[in-house]
Formats: sequence, structure tokens, C-alpha cells
Amino acid sequence: MILNASGCLDALVAPEVARELDVFVTKTVTPLPRDGNEPVRIAETDVGMLNSIGLANPGVEKFVAEILPRLAELELPIWVSVGGFSGEDYAAVCGVLDRCEEVAALELNVSCPNVVEPVESVAELVTAARGATSKKLYTKLSPATADIAAVAEAAAAAGTDGLSLVNTIRGLALDGRSLTPMLSTATGGLSGPALRPIALAAVFSCFRATGLPIVGMGGVESGRHALELIAVGASAYALGTVLFSDPEAPSRIRSELVAEAEALGFENPVDAHAVAHGDEAPAPLRYVA
Repeated sequence: MILNASGCLDALVAPEVARELDVFVTKTVTPLPRDGNEPVRIAETDVGMLNSIGLANPGVEKFVAEILPRLAELELPIWVSVGGFSGEDYAAVCGVLDRCEEVAALELNVSCPNVVEPVESVAELVTAARGATSKKLYTKLSPATADIAAVAEAAAAAGTDGLSLVNTIRGLALDGRSLTPMLSTATGGLSGPALRPIALAAVFSCFRATGLPIVGMGGVESGRHALELIAVGASAYALGTVLFSDPEAPSRIRSELVAEAEALGFENPVDAHAVAHGDEAPAPLRYVA
């Protein structure tokens, strides 16, 4: 199953690209409108892309009234990325979206590197969201933690149905002439090829710890990259930075994945799920692809 990473595709501008996915994930929605961070908010590096958007969005009420009906016209399952600055914020947004039939699932963005983090733990944020909705919850975790598997276990105990791994990791790029930060916020979230081994490690450890369905993401640019995520435990994968340069990536990577799996003797890519774990693979709780 192919998704887009939240914030990496505007489905209303490029609906033909969105329809090549199996699920569309929205930009993060917060209780109130946000303008986001000041420009400059995006910078290219030789290992990926830095962004410091700052959760710019119209707020949940306007999103539901004006944007969600248009997204429903894609005739795709819609996952809404949910953000906030407290458990109360997450509960408020989830409560509104719980009443929306167009929304298939909620992805809890509890790890944005470009805004002030909530003081509550991930488990407390998941608990708040779980109490406000019966919809499927996926929790998006940051790799910038000492033990991401322990965080995943806490999220599972709090009621998440799955995990999205990984969010961007904080980085900085300097202007070639001035040697000053390129982004207005100095640091931003790094995405792209540099995240690939980080994502593999996170999916590997979190799947082994929880057995939860995992959407793997981070530097996926080919069918081989997608297959490796499946091999370490991902049951779906998301495309991020690649969508900015290659709008045909979803169909291309889908075809490459099948070919890569067949070349290694797998009749179907699903047959490669968790093979990297060998005999130590946990029994998956659910499989979403």
C-alpha cells in the first residue's frame, strides 16, 4: 500500500498524482489556523531537503468545511494528519474529525521538529486522542529519541492502531556565501536519502517490539527502498521528498517493487514482510497492505 508522507503532496493541485496512491494523507491540521514559520522555509542540501513549514494550516473547522469535501472527490481513503501543542489540542481535532465520514484514519503528528513540542509524553497524547475518536489511529514518531521502540510500546499501550515511521530529523544548512543558516528558524526537518537507514532501523525495532502495522517512510525513491522497508516490518510505505521531483514516482515505484520482489524469489512483495527478522519476527497484530 502506497501513501504520501504528510505535507509532501497537494492533492488539490495535483489530483492525478494523488490518485496513483492507495491512501492520501493530508497536511497536519491543528485546532486553530496557523500561518507557520517565516520564510525561508525550505532549503536543499546534498543529502536531502530541509523544511521548516511550522504546521501552516487553516484550522480544523475550515479544513472540514472547505478542504475535506474537495479531497473526498479523489475517491481515495483520506488520512488526516493531526497536530497540536497539548493533549487537549489533539483531542479537540480528533473529536471534530471523528464525525467526518470522509476520514478513514487519523495520523497523530506528535513529533514535528519545527514547532514547540507538547509537554505531555507521546503516550499521554495518544491517550487523549483515543478518548476522542473511534477512528483508526496511526502515531508518527521521531527517530530523535534514545529508544524509539520503547516510545512505540507506550503508544501501543495507549491505544494507537499503528505507527508511521519516521518523521523528519532536525538538521541545519548554511548559505554558501554568508555561512549563516539558510532557514529562518535556523534548523528544520531533514527528509530524503539521509533518512533511509534511520527509517529502516526504526521500523525494524518498533515492529519487533510491538507487531503493529507500520507505514514506513524516509528516503524512499525506488522499489528496492520500499522492499527493504517491508522486509524490516513495514506493512505499507509512504513517499515524501521524491514527489517534489518525480510526480510519476508512485506508479514507477509500485512497478519496481513487484520486479524487485520477484527477482529475489518472492511471488508477491507481501511475502517479504518481516523477513529481516528471521525466526524472531513477532506475529503481526494486523496487516494493512
